[in-house]
Amino acid sequence: MKKIELYTDGACSGNPGNGGWGYLLKYRDVQKENYGGLPQTTNNQMELTAVIEGLKALKEPCHIDLYTDSKYVLEGATKWLVGWKEKGWKKADKKTVLNQELWQELDSLLSQHQIEWHWVKGHAGHPENERVDKLACQGRDLFAPKSKQ
Repeated sequence: MKKIELYTDGACSGNPGNGGWGYLLKYRDVQKENYGGLPQTTNNQMELTAVIEGLKALKEPCHIDLYTDSKYVLEGATKWLVGWKEKGWKKADKKTVLNQELWQELDSLLSQHQIEWHWVKGHAGHPENERVDKLACQGRDLFAPKSKQ
């Protein structure tokens, strides 16, 4: 099984607002990165989308060291997901899980791989995290209003 590093980040101007996601995949000396965005989205949706898109880029099951600066994504995937599924996608307060469709897609992708989760502090000089932040901002900026010339 290939050992991959996956770095992800999301960005949003306003919450909701224009948002972007980015990922960086590393396998040996090969790197692949991508980004995208959506108008009128949330930061949490973009953080989830970054992980989803990174995992979708893989062609086979892998062992993945997954790095995120989002505690929402990290804790959701490692602590809350099992309970949400058992409770029919309801939280402890009986309210529906926010971003349920994204969590369901992520859950399906996670089941295909062996994942080790790592939290990194955002905007703290971690080179790969800084790179995916730039990618997420590029995705967000796809929806920035064009200046009049």
